[in-house]
Amino acid sequence: MALQTPFFGKREPEAFGVRTNLAQAQTLAQRPQPLATPSVADTVDIPVETAAGQPTAKATGSTLTVGPNIKLKGVEITDCDTLVVEGTVEATMDSRLMQITAAGAFKGSAEIDIAEIHGAFDGELTVRDKLVIYATGKVTGKVRYGKLVIEEGGQLSGEIAFGTAKTAPAKAALQAIAA
Repeated sequence: MALQTPFFGKREPEAFGVRTNLAQAQTLAQRPQPLATPSVADTVDIPVETAAGQPTAKATGSTLTVGPNIKLKGVEITDCDTLVVEGTVEATMDSRLMQITAAGAFKGSAEIDIAEIHGAFDGELTVRDKLVIYATGKVTGKVRYGKLVIEEGGQLSGEIAFGTAKTAPAKAALQAIAA
């Protein structure tokens, strides 16, 4: 039975239903014990390879996950490093990374560094760095991108332009000077 210190004290864990005989206890005591369990800070992030053979982007910082069967509508998402869409989102956002799963859908306006689309995106999408559309992904609307990867089966339709909105005025200014 565990001993309890006064109110809100730490309780010692109880071992329920664990019975060992003396020989088993001695054998367990003789085994070398691990020095320490690894903490989260000790783990190494290894990117997972996708079907296209390219590593997925790592989710770091503040993350918002909209789970399956969840509908998030009429919001502006700010100060979010990573948005993971497993349900439905109708919003405006500016973020670092957006991942839309196969069952996920995003409708609205988004400015993203990296976008990984397995599901559906409809609206205005500006991807400053890299847009990846997987085989199950479908992107429609006004799309601007820095780099583009489309897996076989992925769909992209609408007004599509290379270069983000921030680089487009600079290119236009250079063309005006050259003319």
